[in-house]
Amino acid sequence: MRAGTFVYPWDVIGDPAAPGLLADLGVASVTLASAYHSTRALTPRHPGHRIVTAEHAAVLYPPDGARWSGHPLRPYGAGEWAPGDAYGEAAGALADAGLEVHSWVVLAHNSRLGAEHPETSVVNAYGDRYPWAPCIARPDVHSYLVELAVEAAVRPGAAGTELESCGWYGFAHLHAHDKTAGVALGDREQYLMSLCFCPSCREGYGEEGVDPDALAAAVRGALEPVWTGGAGGSLDGFEAPVLARRTRTARRLQESAVAAVRAAAPPGFRVLLHADPHPYRCGANAGTDPAHVLTVADGVVTPSATVAPFAAHTDGDTVLAANFGVVTGMGGSPATLAEDARRAAADGATELRLYHAGLASDADLAAVREALRKLG
Repeated sequence: MRAGTFVYPWDVIGDPAAPGLLADLGVASVTLASAYHSTRALTPRHPGHRIVTAEHAAVLYPPDGARWSGHPLRPYGAGEWAPGDAYGEAAGALADAGLEVHSWVVLAHNSRLGAEHPETSVVNAYGDRYPWAPCIARPDVHSYLVELAVEAAVRPGAAGTELESCGWYGFAHLHAHDKTAGVALGDREQYLMSLCFCPSCREGYGEEGVDPDALAAAVRGALEPVWTGGAGGSLDGFEAPVLARRTRTARRLQESAVAAVRAAAPPGFRVLLHADPHPYRCGANAGTDPAHVLTVADGVVTPSATVAPFAAHTDGDTVLAANFGVVTGMGGSPATLAEDARRAAADGATELRLYHAGLASDADLAAVREALRKLG
């Protein structure tokens, strides 16, 4: 089964051994970050450093000034963690090692954007802003994300792209010194805490015949028992129109981004979305309707546990990439990768994605190498 792994440019630049090590794993492709959120990342084999701190969301290449002229929102260049055309330099080294390179583009996840343009952020039913979560219902955010998708995806030498966070982002966020685990929030509570009440969303609810003030009150009422240890309540009839509106908004972004990337890309360029099969979900794997999203993109990348709901809607050309964590310290299981991959294939997966070769220990990579050898 064809396999690919995720990598950051700083895993490759300055380490002449990195491309060969990745090629020796047995992967056919590398999904290389070209637009990424802030992070603190380990680089356990790099000869020049062990920790890279990406201070804010940035593009990892020089943004095109002419493209962004006149845009109120625009991407930020990286700092010293990825200077110059870091993506291009790393992509060239990986291609020289015989690896196919795909761009990895993070879209609706950007804390710096929210800090400098607070009006762009999701606002919950209590009036709290989520600066890491741009509201995709805002026309300016929608336009910015589509333009970013094109520029960051269609990089020289890229054979395709994977668009992450191409949909709603919300409450859940791996934020610095996160202190939100004091009250357990399940899927439903996460969803309620992720509903947006910015001016654009309030207007959108009105177009659905929903009073936004009444909806916000219903959300707060449904969440009230949660804060004292109980279960969340209902939204008193608001559920269907609210989810329908959010689903349509996410679809518009996904359709627009994919269409714009395809229009700018060379023939054969493959566009995949990081996706979840439940439309109400927020985050890196954007909530989708499997039957719809597979008519938009060339396929999806999804956790191995959510492969099956997409498989019923695939055809012979659709890519269904099962994403596996292979970093033991981050909850991955490289030792069982071969067995787990066979199970994903039985569920309908056509490819594997491995998260993340740059972060993995030598022992984890040895287990990956052996698993891919067994899989052939």
